[in-house]
Amino acid sequence: MPTLLLIDDESAIQHAFRRAFERSSIGVEVASRGIEGLKQARSLQPDVIIIDVGLPDMSGLDVYRQLLEFDSRTAVIFITGHGSTETAIEAVQLGAFDYLFKPLELAEVRKLVEQAVRISRSMRVPAITTATADVSDQNVDLLVGRCNAMKNVYRDIGRVAARDVTVLVLGESGTGKELVARAIFQHSQRREGPFRAVNCAAIPETLLESELFGHERGAFTGAEERRIGRIEQCEGGTLFLDEIGDMTPLTQAKILRFLQEREFERVGSGQSIKANVRVVAATNRNLEDMVANGTFRADLFYRLNAYTIQLPPLRDREADIDLLAEHFLRRFARDLSRGVTTIAPEVIERFHAYPWPGNVREFESVIRQALLTSTGPVLLPDFLPETLLNFEGQPASGDSLDGLIRSQLAAHPESAYAAVIGEVERQLLTIVMQQCDGNLSQAARTLGITRVTLRNKLRELDANADDDSESGDD
Repeated sequence: MPTLLLIDDESAIQHAFRRAFERSSIGVEVASRGIEGLKQARSLQPDVIIIDVGLPDMSGLDVYRQLLEFDSRTAVIFITGHGSTETAIEAVQLGAFDYLFKPLELAEVRKLVEQAVRISRSMRVPAITTATADVSDQNVDLLVGRCNAMKNVYRDIGRVAARDVTVLVLGESGTGKELVARAIFQHSQRREGPFRAVNCAAIPETLLESELFGHERGAFTGAEERRIGRIEQCEGGTLFLDEIGDMTPLTQAKILRFLQEREFERVGSGQSIKANVRVVAATNRNLEDMVANGTFRADLFYRLNAYTIQLPPLRDREADIDLLAEHFLRRFARDLSRGVTTIAPEVIERFHAYPWPGNVREFESVIRQALLTSTGPVLLPDFLPETLLNFEGQPASGDSLDGLIRSQLAAHPESAYAAVIGEVERQLLTIVMQQCDGNLSQAARTLGITRVTLRNKLRELDANADDDSESGDD
């Protein structure tokens, strides 16, 4: 259970925090003085610490400096009044996670603390591989897999982790790109520094630049105080830029300058700031195609592409299905307090037959949902989500594809290539469009192609379907 330590002498603030997290999975501990807070921090080893800038016995900044002496990886958030903003900014420049203004907004508090818990976990919980791990160890996040493709991933992580170069992780959504980034971080010489993750697709275009580089007071409407960006917070550590293919051209140019010169400017400032930060980037899009059609900078692509790790989709890892099922069953049965110890053979068969368009993330979600509805010690087909229960197709790799290839080669060898590729493409586009509820932009991102390309392919499929139906009527 994640733990939050609040160091604040105001009873109203203490009450507000207890109320904010009373129905969450985050436990709240309280200290009223700096010395007491430092003792609790040593004994509790909390995931997040929140410190009031003004404490009765010492300043919040002094508490933070002492915290850094024995633990530099705990996410620390400061509470500040507008009069003590500079102190909070100084703390963030030293490595604190963020700061909150009084009066506190509970929704903002919850959101920031939940984000800080994830960051703290990223730096504390090892992301390791089943190549060297005891899979019964519950205090790690596993890159689960023993197929040849995953062995290549582990080999790549080992080769590049200790070398302070930029890494580009490629793979479809849900394949585990952030786990790879964390494994690189935790096996690097920067493992004692901070790790920060920014999802470039999840942050509105107008806010992403400020999130990365920070901004000065008055830089734009609503910028009431100076903000320290993720790059500056990451000094001496590793910055993970997820879905970098969704960056706008302006932000691409600024990231390129940072990678080239290792310096940047806050929004609204002309002063350059040096930063010692390693970048690991990831995307599910085809950057080479984006460079070709002018939507991604070629010079930025070459900067990011110092070393590339390609993560395989789950449909190409059939040998890992049983291992993943066992891992997620054990993990979520414990977390959800379920007594399920076995997966029925019929369920395993469905797992092997399903194409998993959402990859490992979807597999994880399916096991969790099934356990929540399960009764008894065996996970039965009845407990599976309807997506799997209603699926009647066959995987793209397997007997059905083998049969299609052989039948086409026997009947029409001269057109076998086009027929097989066309059928696989038809099934792939159909599944992805269903998964994305018909959203062209989301489907294009999942497939790593542009919306124009996807739209043209869908039109071709419709045209071919019309042609087939007409010839059948004749």
